[in-house]
Amino acid sequence: MDALCSFGILKVLRKSTHQLLWFAAIFGALLLSILSCEREDDAVDVEALIAIHCGSCHLVPDPGELTRDRWEEFVLPRMGYFLGIYESPEERAELIEASTGGEIVEAAEVFPKKPLIDREDWQHIVNYYLDLAPEKIEVAPKQIPATAPFAAEFPEMYLSPPSTTLTQFSNDGGIFLGDAHTGQIFDCDNRMEPLSNGKVGEGAVGIEAIGGQLLITVMGQFSPTDAALGYIVALPEDRVGSAEIIIDQLQRPVHTAYGDLHGEGRTDIVVCEFGKWTGGLTLFHAMEDGSYERHRLLNTPGATRAYIQDMNSDGRSDIVALFAQGSEGIDIFYNKGNSEFSRVRVLRFPSTYGSSYFDLFDFNDDGNLDIIYTAGDNADFKPLMKPYHGVYVYLNDGDNRFEQAFFQHINGAYKAIPADFDSDGDIDIATISFFPDWELSPDEGFVYLENTGEGDFDFNLSTFKGVGQGRWITMDAADIDLDGDHDLVLGSLAFETTPDLGHVEKWSRNGIPFVVLRNLVEQ
Repeated sequence: MDALCSFGILKVLRKSTHQLLWFAAIFGALLLSILSCEREDDAVDVEALIAIHCGSCHLVPDPGELTRDRWEEFVLPRMGYFLGIYESPEERAELIEASTGGEIVEAAEVFPKKPLIDREDWQHIVNYYLDLAPEKIEVAPKQIPATAPFAAEFPEMYLSPPSTTLTQFSNDGGIFLGDAHTGQIFDCDNRMEPLSNGKVGEGAVGIEAIGGQLLITVMGQFSPTDAALGYIVALPEDRVGSAEIIIDQLQRPVHTAYGDLHGEGRTDIVVCEFGKWTGGLTLFHAMEDGSYERHRLLNTPGATRAYIQDMNSDGRSDIVALFAQGSEGIDIFYNKGNSEFSRVRVLRFPSTYGSSYFDLFDFNDDGNLDIIYTAGDNADFKPLMKPYHGVYVYLNDGDNRFEQAFFQHINGAYKAIPADFDSDGDIDIATISFFPDWELSPDEGFVYLENTGEGDFDFNLSTFKGVGQGRWITMDAADIDLDGDHDLVLGSLAFETTPDLGHVEKWSRNGIPFVVLRNLVEQ
């Protein structure tokens, strides 16, 4: 019995040993596989993936620039679209408008039909941003006193809903007003009373008096589109005669610059075609027979504003332009002659900034053109108050290298005009916001930065009484009453706010299209 038992036990032990060895082998293989996978995950250089797939198009955004929910719900899905990552074919189809604009987008292959990145690699990028993004971004509210040295004067003219796309002082002291809702442009006198008006189309954004004509840039459609519906129309300055379209098929133009870029004594035209998913910066070379030869200088959406200026003192006028909409930054296009330009990006901004405006000016009186710039567009997704929105000043070292010297946080900053508003010999700044903090800091709609003179960049902030009577989207400065100082005109566009506090209903009911801020500083 004992022998038999011993033999039986030995058989069981042998059988168990084989099973144990088998299980150990299987377990070891599984463990090795798991460890290998972990090592593979650890070995993935996510930052390198981001640099390849995101940094090739724009400055790589920091996860801390947006909250986790904005990344997850809005930004990352949109980033995925540009890499061919969709939940379904229907999702891709919804991105492309059913018009000629959609045909332009398809031809440009903006949204790839097949993924340009492995889905596992894309998930690594998504996880990276979601893991590092904050749940909240704190931005302290501002209390801005209504003590700015301007008297607000509202016109009696009524437009509902106010849909201003242009407010510009004319050379004779009047005001041009463009209204997208009616498709009209109004010519008002210095008492804000309309003298004449005419139908030019939806979204007049600029007007220039050249050679006895008023050249008016018209978007064609205010809402985002890739369709080439925009144009420039020439209207006789004396208003006698009919209007004529001189340039058409523009993709949502938002700004136009005029100047002689060829040294031929003729006025060339540079158009910022903002577009939507496509667009670009386009030069129209004025030919001897009165026609224009089209040259696309940069084929990218988001061209926002351009200036014609000799930036390197070689006797040729160059082009300086701001681009938003993804690849955000400021470029100098150095004029090489014969409609050829060398592009240099002198300032680069993260794609989260929402670049909205810039201008060239000499802040420190050293003979070099500096840059004032605003970041504040907040319409791509549910608005988020961002600590990097506001007014920036970049100083020029003399070789067109620009270094940030000043920043003033203003939620949703949309435009800034530098001038000596108080006539004390230094530069002040007037700025508007289209996306202020409507709940906590609504007075940011207009902010006057008065230079105290106590330091290079020491300013006091103030606004004007009645700032909430409009949602200010345009601004211009000039001496409307010829008393030797700078006055301002602001244009209002009724647009939904977040949160909904009844502002749109008030703006539409009051129908105030613009306000003139008369400078009260005594000379």
